[in-house]
Amino acid sequence: MALQRKLGLPTDQRRAMLRGLVTSFLKYGKIETTVTRAKETKRIAEKMITLAKRGDLHARRQVLTFVQEEAVVKNLFDNVASQYTERNGGYTRIYKIGPRRGDAAEMVILELV
Repeated sequence: MALQRKLGLPTDQRRAMLRGLVTSFLKYGKIETTVTRAKETKRIAEKMITLAKRGDLHARRQVLTFVQEEAVVKNLFDNVASQYTERNGGYTRIYKIGPRRGDAAEMVILELV
């Protein structure tokens, strides 16, 4: 069982935040966030893309339990999964962009390869 970072949040708030980050990431293909949040988002998003590559109804329903928008799931299964049929994992990349101005938290850009 893989441990998950707590990110300083209660379970329900952490789950809601990660659902929002993964949904936005799959919707736009790119997000800007902190390093630790990006690493957690990357773990989940790669699992969603792997499920989408399977392409069956059960996989679609599993993704729909986590991703909040049906349009994003449709795009994921129709367009994104077909781009990665030959690739076995490693669908995302993280670029460091320096510290955030307010609190100097290390910021990154998480994007699809």
